[in-house]
Amino acid sequence: MTRSDRPASAEPNPRRWLTLAVLLLAGFMNLIDVTIVNVAIPSLRDDLGATSSQIEWVVAAYIIAFALGLLPFGRLGDIVGRKRMFLMGVSGFTLCSLLCGMSPTIGILVVARALQGLTGAMMMPQVLALVQVTFPPEERGFAFSFFGVTAGLASVAGPLAGGALISADIYDLAWRPIFLVNLPVGLFAIAAGWTLIPTTEGGRREPLDFVGILLAAAAIFSVVIPLVEGREFGWPLWCFALLATSLPLAAGFIAWERRRERRGTTQLLPVKLMENRHFLLGLAMTSALFAGIPGFFFVVAIFLQVGFDYSPLQSGLATVPFPVGVLIASLISGRFGSRMAKARLIVGPLILAAGMAILYAVVGGVTDSVSHWSLLPPLFLCGLGMGITVAPLFATILMVVETRDAGSGSGMLQSFQQIGGALGVAIVGEIFFGTLGGQTASHAGYRDAFEAALVYQIAIFLILAFLASRLKVPDRQRENPRSARLPAEA
Repeated sequence: MTRSDRPASAEPNPRRWLTLAVLLLAGFMNLIDVTIVNVAIPSLRDDLGATSSQIEWVVAAYIIAFALGLLPFGRLGDIVGRKRMFLMGVSGFTLCSLLCGMSPTIGILVVARALQGLTGAMMMPQVLALVQVTFPPEERGFAFSFFGVTAGLASVAGPLAGGALISADIYDLAWRPIFLVNLPVGLFAIAAGWTLIPTTEGGRREPLDFVGILLAAAAIFSVVIPLVEGREFGWPLWCFALLATSLPLAAGFIAWERRRERRGTTQLLPVKLMENRHFLLGLAMTSALFAGIPGFFFVVAIFLQVGFDYSPLQSGLATVPFPVGVLIASLISGRFGSRMAKARLIVGPLILAAGMAILYAVVGGVTDSVSHWSLLPPLFLCGLGMGITVAPLFATILMVVETRDAGSGSGMLQSFQQIGGALGVAIVGEIFFGTLGGQTASHAGYRDAFEAALVYQIAIFLILAFLASRLKVPDRQRENPRSARLPAEA
C-alpha cells in the first residue's frame, strides 16, 4: 500500500499543515502570475515595440497552455508520483519565469509564457491532489478553505505588486521584475517541498493514454481559443466553427475512454467519474463560479482605470475589501469542515449576488468620479460570499474521487475552472464593450457598461446557487472517503 492510499484510520502526517503552506505558496505564485501581467501591458508594448495582437498573446499563450496541460499532467501525477510531478512543475515554472523576465523580444516572451503555462499545469493538479490524500476527511474542508484565501489574495496582490514593481523601475528593468520576482519564491517552494511533502509512489506503470490526451486537448483547445480570442477578432465564423467542433471531440474522448475501460486499461479520466452525477454537477458549479469572478475583476479594472483615471495601484487598493472578505469568510467557513456543505454552497452564491446587486445600486449613482469608500461595503460582502463558497466547493466535489485518481480528478476540476473563467471574461467583455460602444470619453458610458456587466454577475451567481441546491451531500463525510460515492448514486 502506498502512503497516498493509506486508510483513513491511519495516523495523519504530522507535517501536513506545513505541507499545505508549501502547496499554497506554489498555487499563489501561479495565480498571481495571471493577474500581475495585466498591469504591465503598457510597459510591455512600449519596451518591446509590440502590437496589440502580440500583447494579447502574452496573456492568451499562458491561459491556453495551462488549460491544455491540466488533465494529462494531473493523470501523470497519479502514475509517476505527485511529489515528483509537483517539484518538476515548480522547477520548470521558476526557470520559465526567468526566461520571461530576460526575454529580448515579444516573440520569445510569448513562447516563454506558453512554457510557463505548461509547467504551471504540471504543478497545480498535484496541489489539490496532495491535499486530498494528505489530510483526513474531517480536516479537508478546513484545508481547502485556504485555497479561497489564496485566490482572493492573488486577485488583488497581482495588480498591487505589478503596479508597485513597475513604478519602482528597479535597475531600469521596467516590466521584467514582475516575472523575476518568482525566482526566490520558486526556489524556496522547491527546497521546502522537497523536505516537507511526503513521498508517494505512483500507480501501476501503464502506458499513457496518448489518444485520450490528444482528444481532450483538441476539445479544450476548440473551446478556449474562441473564448480567449473571439472578442479581439470580432467573433469571425471560425470561432463558432471551433466551438461546434468541440462537441464531437468531447464525445469522441468519452467513447475512447469507455473503450479503454472495457479493455481494462488506464483511462486519462476514469469513466466512473464522467458518469458520476455529483462530480459532473460539481464541474458545472466550478465553471459557474469562475465564469463570474475573473470577468468581474476584468471589467472593474477597466471601469476604474480607463473610465475614471485610477492608477493600477489605486485600482488594486480599491478592490482590497474583496480579498479581506474572502480571508475572513474562508477561515470561518473552513472551521465547519464538511458540515452544512450544501447550505454554505447555496448561501455563499446568494451573498455574492446580493453584493453585486448593492454594487449595481452604488454604480448607478456615479457621475464624474468614483469614491473608493462607496465600493467598500459591496466588495466586502462579495468577498464574504466568495469565501463561504470556495471553502466547501473543492472538498465537496472531490469527495467522490478515490485517492488513486486524485490527480486526474483535480486536473479535470481545474480545466473546467479555466474554461469557466475564459467563458466569463468573453461574455462580460462582450456585454461591457457592447454597451460602451463609442462612449469611450464619457463617464456615463463606462458607468452604464459596468452596470450591464453586473447584471450578468448577479445572474451567474443565482445560477450557481440553483446548481448547489441540486447537490446531494451528507452533513458530514464518512470516515472512509470511498464511501462518499453513495450520495452521487442516490
